[in-house]
Amino acid sequence: MSKHPREERTFVMLKPDGVKRGLTGEIIRRIEQRGLKVVALQMFQPSVEQIDDHYPKNSKWIERLGEKTLTTYAKYGYDAREELGTDDKAAIGKMVRQWLVEYMTSAPLVKMVVQGVHAVDMVRKLAGNTMPSAAEMGTIRGDYSVDSAAAANKDKRAVHNIIHASETPEEAEHEIAHWFTPEDVYTYKRAEEDLML
Repeated sequence: MSKHPREERTFVMLKPDGVKRGLTGEIIRRIEQRGLKVVALQMFQPSVEQIDDHYPKNSKWIERLGEKTLTTYAKYGYDAREELGTDDKAAIGKMVRQWLVEYMTSAPLVKMVVQGVHAVDMVRKLAGNTMPSAAEMGTIRGDYSVDSAAAANKDKRAVHNIIHASETPEEAEHEIAHWFTPEDVYTYKRAEEDLML
């Protein structure tokens, strides 16, 4: 039997720029105002190994990273071979993945499990487009980040986009299991839950 939609859980992580800019409280406020509840929460300093295991290592995902970078370079008229020494999407994907690991281990992070009706989609909507320059105003990235893939690629670093949120329920399940034990996740009722039924 499938779970009720309000029992769906997602994984959220505030990235170094979100933590260092003091946005932790604001982001939690936005999540809770939406009617979602935080059922696990912790600030921590990740190891390289933890972050390396967080991001997929399969060739399809790595090539997709490289493809996105090549698309950005083409859009803004940059020469990938000149800038990065290659135009091979797999090689570029590996570079971008390494930039991600370096960025995500550069400062403490805040990890949380969020639960509620269609939590995965709701948090993705709150977060906004992965590329802050394309995120709509009113979203977390649209309101608090001005970074772009083009700027990040020029600087040979990861995009600073404040927050990570699982893309699918399957990804959420994997990430929650990676970052939390079952004992770390709490069950409770928010005061208004009976009113929302």
